[in-house]
Amino acid sequence: MAHPFTLQLSRRTVLTAATATLAASTLPFMAQAASTLSKAATMENPTIKYPKPPFETQSQPFPGLAGKMTPTPDHGETSYQGSGRLTGMRALITGGDSGMGRAAAIAYAREGADVAINYLPDEEPDAKEVIALIEKEGRKGVALPGDLRDEAFCEKLVEDAVAALGGLDILVNNAGRQQQAASLSDITTEAFDATMKTNIYAMFWLTKAALKHLQPGSAIIQTTSVQAYDPSEDLVDYAITKAAGMNFTKSMARQLGPKGIRVNGVAPGPIWTPLQVSGGATMEKLVKFGSDTPLGRPGQPAELASIYVQLADPQASYATGQIYGAAGGSGQP
Repeated sequence: MAHPFTLQLSRRTVLTAATATLAASTLPFMAQAASTLSKAATMENPTIKYPKPPFETQSQPFPGLAGKMTPTPDHGETSYQGSGRLTGMRALITGGDSGMGRAAAIAYAREGADVAINYLPDEEPDAKEVIALIEKEGRKGVALPGDLRDEAFCEKLVEDAVAALGGLDILVNNAGRQQQAASLSDITTEAFDATMKTNIYAMFWLTKAALKHLQPGSAIIQTTSVQAYDPSEDLVDYAITKAAGMNFTKSMARQLGPKGIRVNGVAPGPIWTPLQVSGGATMEKLVKFGSDTPLGRPGQPAELASIYVQLADPQASYATGQIYGAAGGSGQP
């Protein structure tokens, strides 16, 4: 029979050896974690993170292409990193070829969602890039071009998205039309009608069609604007639609809350998108675009991607009827 002291020593030796082995095996993980934490802690000055005005004068026919802008907008193509927050979910995003829609599409795919995007046929070059980025993440990317001013198309768009994705969990009403006009007399009835149908009617038609497919836990997100709260004198019709979108968001949140469907909005300030170079701003405003914000520059679509993710994330289950602003320190909300 072993002596008690010898037995105790043996146990101590074994425990010491096991501890040393465990420590050695965890060193690589700890080093990696420390490296990750160190990387996450890197600070960036938001005033110089992206290009600042003055910008060069440039114009494109509506609706414009992000790929032809100078500088090219950042939609998170190389910067957004996902963490599985939307794994297995299915999203339809209008205006998904550029701007906030493109940023949301990229982010959703990297968070594990399959994504269908809608856009105008003239925006096909931008849309192809988005679909490629979605598929690069191993997710399904579905291109559904067409004009949202047509009710029948909006209904078909939802049905086509549901068929291609196998269902629908997230609807992002993001597509918008913005054309500046110095005077009310410069806004023709045809132009007014186009803005109303693109920004309001389509939102109504798409949401109505989607409700047949959305289950408890689903999310609807509208892209509204600071124009809903603080309208510019030369964006009268656009501002009207954004105020309507904000109110629609709050009304639908109350109506759909009992059904377990959340409805929220995002209100961007000056963001560098094709809207600005395709008639949405005068050349004078374009050159100094974003200069009057506290950060001294326009925002980039990539800077709003995380907001769209947060509002779609099931973990944000108590957020509904809210409007999340991102305006560089100016505007509301």
